[in-house]
Amino acid sequence: MVQNTYYPDFDVLNSIKEWDPTTADVVLKRLGPFPPLKFLRGEEEMRLRVIAKHLVYDTRDDIFNWVIHFIDNRLNEGIGEYQREPDAPSEDILVREGLIAIDNLSYKIHQKDFLNIGIKDQFKILSDLQVGKAASIPDWSKIPQKQLFDKLLILTVSGYYSHPTVWSEMGYGGPAYPRGYYRIEFGLTDPWEAVRRNEGDKKKIDKEDSDGV
Repeated sequence: MVQNTYYPDFDVLNSIKEWDPTTADVVLKRLGPFPPLKFLRGEEEMRLRVIAKHLVYDTRDDIFNWVIHFIDNRLNEGIGEYQREPDAPSEDILVREGLIAIDNLSYKIHQKDFLNIGIKDQFKILSDLQVGKAASIPDWSKIPQKQLFDKLLILTVSGYYSHPTVWSEMGYGGPAYPRGYYRIEFGLTDPWEAVRRNEGDKKKIDKEDSDGV
């Protein structure tokens, strides 16, 4: 698989001995294995997994096992939301009823459920939701389209960018406590921080990965 990263040699988990035990445990649990889902039921998980992959344009199931677990845990906990539009239901209802609405929309347009239409058609449904212009179905009277899209995007991105593999790919060094930073001058990095490849190096690595070298 092509490594779409400027940091192909960096692995944030090489620093795990520098983290306090509690932090290390929290991060390692994101690699699985994961307990059974508590909120998502049946095809909800499958529908949400496909949507999440489209939203961040990635297909790696090892990462999305964590993303789904993260979202399931969040919806099951029922903790408060930092903000919500006046016309939007709570996030657990918004996601559950929203996934049903997406399926109903797919049936209306394609006479098939969302999981059984083509990828381009799935993208079209999501892009229509993003701007609040999906085809009319009764579900939209209680599920606001744009808020549904925004909630799915926020939950997906929150889980995705907390996975250590994604941290490594974006050159994020992980928790700094208790080690901290000491080379804080402009242009300097600490020895454990990721070193960014230049564009030429990245293209060469991408080509080698594509060629299977």
